[in-house]
Amino acid sequence: MSFRLWSHLRRSLLLIPFGLIVVVCVVDILAPPDVHLGPLLVAAPAITASFARARGTALVAVLAVLGQVAIGVQRSVIGTENIQVQIAALVVVSALVVVFTLVRERHSRELTKVRSVAAAAQKVLLQPLPGRAGPLQIASLYLPAEAEAQMGGDLYAAARRTGGTRMIIGDVRGKGLAAINLASLVLGAFRAAAHRQATLTNLGIHLDGAVHWDAVQWRDAGPDHEPSEHSESFVTAMVLDIPDDEPLVHLVDCGHPPALLVRDGRTSELRAPSSLPLGLGIALGLAEFEPVTFGFGPGDLLLLYTDGVIEARDEAGAFYPLAERAAAWSGDEPEDLLRYLRDGLLAHVQGRLGDDAAMVAIRRTAAPPAEGAVF
Repeated sequence: MSFRLWSHLRRSLLLIPFGLIVVVCVVDILAPPDVHLGPLLVAAPAITASFARARGTALVAVLAVLGQVAIGVQRSVIGTENIQVQIAALVVVSALVVVFTLVRERHSRELTKVRSVAAAAQKVLLQPLPGRAGPLQIASLYLPAEAEAQMGGDLYAAARRTGGTRMIIGDVRGKGLAAINLASLVLGAFRAAAHRQATLTNLGIHLDGAVHWDAVQWRDAGPDHEPSEHSESFVTAMVLDIPDDEPLVHLVDCGHPPALLVRDGRTSELRAPSSLPLGLGIALGLAEFEPVTFGFGPGDLLLLYTDGVIEARDEAGAFYPLAERAAAWSGDEPEDLLRYLRDGLLAHVQGRLGDDAAMVAIRRTAAPPAEGAVF
């Protein structure tokens, strides 16, 4: 809902407490002497506080008090102790409602600032992928499990190198600030090295070493040092190298869900021997990151994703059928595919994701774009 529409609706809703004040005052004045409806006026500011700001709530509160005074004057009981107590009680309750509304507005402003900072941090941490890279069309999607958080432990990035494009998609074990910190570490290591490393094997060793070193660098700092929150964390990831002039994709799978290749209305999993997740290879002496090559020709579309997508369950406990949904898609544009999958995923879980979800769609076109279109 747009801000302008919500403001118009909020002004329209003010008719409800105004109408309530008028009805209560008229009925109380016309009612028999032993019938008193004035105490119901307290409902007007209470209702207003649910949708209006403090200024609107205060206005309704003042009108409610004036209405109570008008009832006392019209019924010639303004000097009685009963009506005076009713007026005093209405003033006190209305004042409390206005104060609570002011506190709510303050917290709302603080939350808005926090969300804006989180959004800015996410743009820095999880930078949008380019729409084009050589002969590739690229689209990306990130869905946090908690909408208020806007960021989490899923990650993706792309780097342009001579004659091709390198990409990474990953998922940090754990949640919270520790996961965000480790995701930023992996992204920084990838962006710093992806264009320089000669092979995917070297790049995998570099990323594994960065995660491992971050976890163990303080272990021997002394007896007073407390282990970090992510000292035993790791990152499942897939690192890809897509050459411009060959219909191939080279990839290293570090414990990550296999990529899906969409070709001629059919999907297939690009299953490769899985290396250990980043951060565990050096620790266990098994830092082997051997790339595997698959065909990836013009018109093919490669879909990368995190386990938050395929492990999303509906009310019956059924997983989201990503491969089936991708095969049922009949378009060409990667952005359209991700929009289609996003709508299906959110409908599958009724809008409540249990884990962060990220997807990247890459389509190889027949030829690279004109010079200057490559990022």
